Amino acid sequence: MWNADEIAQLCYTHYGTKLPKQGKPEPNREWTLLAAVVKIQSAANWDFDSPDKRVQVTKEVVSMGTGTKCIGQSKMRKSGDILNDSHAEIIARRSFQRYLLHQLRLAAALKEDSIFIPGTQRGLWKLRPDLFFVFFSSHTPCGDASIIPMLEFEDQPCCPVSRDWVNSPSVVVSGNLEAPKNEGKCEDSDSPVTKKMKLEPEAPAREVASDVTHRQSFDKQESGQISPTVSSSNFTAEGLATVTITAPSGAKVVDVYRTGAKCVPGEAGDSGKPGPEYHQVGLLRVKPGRGDRTCSMSCSDKLARWNVVGCQGALLMHFLEEPIYLSALVIGKCPYSQEVMQRALIGRCRNVSALPKGFGVQELKIQQSDLLFEQSRCAVQAKRTDSPGRFVPCGAAISWSAVSEQPLDVTANGFPQGITKKGINNHQARSRISKVDLFRSFQKLLSSISEDKWPDSLRRQKLETYQEYKEAASAYQEAWSALRRQAFGSWIKNPPDYHQFK
Repeated sequence: MWNADEIAQLCYTHYGTKLPKQGKPEPNREWTLLAAVVKIQSAANWDFDSPDKRVQVTKEVVSMGTGTKCIGQSKMRKSGDILNDSHAEIIARRSFQRYLLHQLRLAAALKEDSIFIPGTQRGLWKLRPDLFFVFFSSHTPCGDASIIPMLEFEDQPCCPVSRDWVNSPSVVVSGNLEAPKNEGKCEDSDSPVTKKMKLEPEAPAREVASDVTHRQSFDKQESGQISPTVSSSNFTAEGLATVTITAPSGAKVVDVYRTGAKCVPGEAGDSGKPGPEYHQVGLLRVKPGRGDRTCSMSCSDKLARWNVVGCQGALLMHFLEEPIYLSALVIGKCPYSQEVMQRALIGRCRNVSALPKGFGVQELKIQQSDLLFEQSRCAVQAKRTDSPGRFVPCGAAISWSAVSEQPLDVTANGFPQGITKKGINNHQARSRISKVDLFRSFQKLLSSISEDKWPDSLRRQKLETYQEYKEAASAYQEAWSALRRQAFGSWIKNPPDYHQFK
């Protein structure tokens, strides 16, 4: 039906052809991260009575995001007009919400090409049964999923790769770099990461903590990478015990890659010990960054949340019979551990129970592609040769949605790129995926539907503020409360006064 490389190639091609030069990294000086949501739809003439027949599907990118930044707590605004979190995964998800709102408008207008069909209750819609969504990210999400152990082998199969790697005959020339087999991850002599290790390909992933199919990691943090000689992690299936010292292959766990994401107040916290006990795994964390501390939770934590309560958020749940879940996650070529991904995104919430009807912990299918994003930190660093100047993450973020009007949105520091301080309070000085703009789109959808066709959740009481509309989505709030109570009790919630705009 589809494979990881097909998804990655589709997203890389979309990035190269649909996204503007504005907002993309400056060549040889900047890098960025990429994420997207891909719609997979079965062909209309597919015969479900012939299971052996190859399924014909169409694959379409419906949202995309780039970015590496988030704002500090002091920059947050109560008007809802700034993007607090501009990591690629979050931009892609908010762009996906914009796409879903557009599709709901099509459904309400009885357009046949909508992804939604009528549900069983008044005013509610559900996803067509012949489609599902795959999430793509060019790198493992920041936070818990990026705490990857390093293994020491008697005969290391990977060695440092020179800058000449990009000129290798085995490199894919379609704009994506594909590492030759048995060669390590992209690295040059200036990189602080100097070891390359991985388990033998035949070693199966198991539920034992140290049995890891893993690849080395540049963690996606703004503040740069920390040498593996001083980094570490508590890596266990249970989440908070000590690293298992020896893998079944005989490889010794010698260290871990640090994540720049900081533990939230109320969590146990990292030990800070040198070696493989620096980190504790399974903890909630906020985004990495320097200076003013952010309130934005790590991408690992947010993806784990979406895997229980859905990607649609509270507002859209008013119109949906069931949450919109991701069926699969594809990670681009980067440092990677299958077991760490499973633990961070699924395992931490696996025992959450007593969820309302339609909600549940999903068995997200997680795969990795062998295709490297050409503007990733790793790929750009390999091509830099002797370029002078600093090597930094791109400060801009790009949002793209498969909508009919103004699909593109380029921001910096949470506002549309190029906006001056004087123009910040103008309604045009807002991202199309900011809280307030998505709320306006929701209100526009609501006003296009006659009140007698509204769902019950919107008919019971008079609602005005963003906060009131969110709280009125009772099933979603019940699911989110259960998740916080049973697994994510230390999750940082913005104070209600940040959601009082109308």
